[in-house]
Amino acid sequence: MPQFIPGGTGLFTTGLLLTAVHILIGLLWSAVLIGFARILQGWLRKPHARRLLDRITGTVIGAFGIRLALSN
Repeated sequence: MPQFIPGGTGLFTTGLLLTAVHILIGLLWSAVLIGFARILQGWLRKPHARRLLDRITGTVIGAFGIRLALSN
């Protein structure tokens, strides 16, 4: 994170502030994911939903693999 600390400022305090912001964003993102998972809990437990999510995940991973294989 040193590249985000402007010159001439206190390294410890600025680093601590950046760390606090990073932790806060992580907590907020986790709370959003938990909230959506609770809302979609019933749907996510259905076998059809699991198959759909498995197919989507497999397609994305396969596409990344093909892209990687064809890149320089």
